[in-house]
Amino acid sequence: MSQASNQVKWCIIKAKKEIEECEKQGKRKKHRGLLEISESIEIAKQHIEKAKHNLKAVNFLLKGDFSDLCISTLFYAMYHCFLAIASKFGYESRNQTCTIALIEWLKEEGKIEIDDKYLDMLKYADVVEKEEDSVIEMREESTYGIELSAENMEKINQLIEDCKRLIDSTMEILHG
Repeated sequence: MSQASNQVKWCIIKAKKEIEECEKQGKRKKHRGLLEISESIEIAKQHIEKAKHNLKAVNFLLKGDFSDLCISTLFYAMYHCFLAIASKFGYESRNQTCTIALIEWLKEEGKIEIDDKYLDMLKYADVVEKEEDSVIEMREESTYGIELSAENMEKINQLIEDCKRLIDSTMEILHG
């Protein structure tokens, strides 16, 4: 079994346990893992719309001189693409690491074709070869840092293009 497969199984068990615990305590059902649900193209399409909405927001932020917020917005646009894929295949995720493991596993199983570049972009730097490729690291730095503008506009422009391509790739997966 691959690491992604093992992690997906762990995430599913985690979600089930957390939901059971909520039920025992009479709390709202919530989880921080992967929940197996009915496959839903409708929910997948809504995630794509959210991704497009976030991408549109990036242009608004750039025009308003809020480039520091663009990286986080681009990260979530890309992440919603992964959530769309998850929905198509019958999963709900509330955990970024679990979502990425699911996408890796779906790729390993031959259920989707997606460039590893997008997987690497959403992983932490200690997991990928080149730290500068980790959008999640950039997101955390821009979110928790004190800079009021992005240091590298060229990188933001590249991320915008990558995001557009990921949305297109996700649309192909949803309709393929």
